[in-house]
Amino acid sequence: MKLRNLTLLLAMALSMATAASPRYIFYFIGDGMGMGQAMAAQTYNRVALKNDKPLLMMQFPTAGILTTYSASSTVTDSAAAGTALSCGKKTKNGMLGMTPDTVATESMAEVLHNAGWGVGLVTSVAPDDATPGAFYAHVPSRSQFYQIGRQAAESGYEFIAGSTWRGFPDGKGGQTDLADYIKSKDIDLVTSINDARSSKKRRVFLHSANPFSSSNMGFTIDSIPGMLTLPEMTAACIDHLKKVSPDRFVMMVEGGNIDHVGHGNDGATVAVEVVNFNEALAKAYEFYLEHPDETVIIVTADHETGGMSIGNGYVGYTSYPQYLPYQRMSKDQFSIQVKKMFGNDKKPSWDELKKFTADNTGLWNVVPVSEDQEKKIRELYDKTVTHQTKGNDEKSLYASYNALASTIYRILNTNQGFGWTTGNHTGNPVPVYAIGKGMEIFGSHIDNTEIAPALLQLAGYGFTNRK
Repeated sequence: MKLRNLTLLLAMALSMATAASPRYIFYFIGDGMGMGQAMAAQTYNRVALKNDKPLLMMQFPTAGILTTYSASSTVTDSAAAGTALSCGKKTKNGMLGMTPDTVATESMAEVLHNAGWGVGLVTSVAPDDATPGAFYAHVPSRSQFYQIGRQAAESGYEFIAGSTWRGFPDGKGGQTDLADYIKSKDIDLVTSINDARSSKKRRVFLHSANPFSSSNMGFTIDSIPGMLTLPEMTAACIDHLKKVSPDRFVMMVEGGNIDHVGHGNDGATVAVEVVNFNEALAKAYEFYLEHPDETVIIVTADHETGGMSIGNGYVGYTSYPQYLPYQRMSKDQFSIQVKKMFGNDKKPSWDELKKFTADNTGLWNVVPVSEDQEKKIRELYDKTVTHQTKGNDEKSLYASYNALASTIYRILNTNQGFGWTTGNHTGNPVPVYAIGKGMEIFGSHIDNTEIAPALLQLAGYGFTNRK
């Protein structure tokens, strides 16, 4: 942590001690949302959607830049980054809510909850994933899902929502006692927005009954019927906290799917997920407008994923966001469908594959495909028909993509104008946007360990080490 920045930050916060402290804190984290992801969404918003106003987060009066390195690497993972954002402490990649020497450290949510604040956590991925987990869990490994789930139940938090709890399965085809343990803590464990809203209990855990995968509930671009969405979960959480803790509460909202599709290098789906994240932010902003002197909102990211750029060596000094609305399927969903097509006894013809691709990505219909690009796809199609690509799937952190689907989407991204350097995280800085009393302290170059202490100072509290 930079001493100069921290000293200035705390001095400014303490100078506000005579003024009313905020009673409502909203902490939005776009997982994997670096500058490239934010600008991809804004370019899509401006050019393709033809919106005159920038994305809401870009209208906030304070903007800054955040460094994300961990205690063990210049490139952080989400567990170390989440720990820094929630606890104000650097730790090693893979560790959650602990310092590098495995000493548990208190998160800002725990400090506030112990002081009587309501706490809500919402994510579009698993509620036991690294970012939400960093606000309540203390484990040496982020993959200890059963233990993380139990600690969520023990946290006392009023509302937690996400795709599904990965500690439910026992790894042997059965189920653990985690669901029963959660319910034993007088928590209403529900699977629909209506049930969450109608619950009479103080504590509600909402998860998807049919998630897209164990790690996320599905992607916005795929329009999955009945899928929980980040904006509606955010609204339900706000309403629940207004009901059970109306005087003061803190919420963390994570756009986790931004990271997942960033790992897959799927530019249009990234842009759509950031816009969806922005729509969730709008729910908090509506609350802010009702309580402008008592509410603060901060938006940032845990790290950047993919090394994403607008512009690449193929398109030169331009990009084509107008092509994005013609992509109607994520790379994940497209790959699943292609695998099904080629898994049948009757393989699709070349013309059938072209039509399916055109209908769902815009390639050939709207997005130009060069002769060399078509030749590359056709050659891979021929090999796929004869099973010569078996075992050549491309793997990201969260998915495995058919080789043909990977090639098609690589060409699609290139022709849309997106560039990628990796399928992993990078050490690139990420943006910070903020609004509310005292938020000007974030309008500078800061480190990810500085946000949580600053928010607590603004609220009139400080950190203590968890025993």
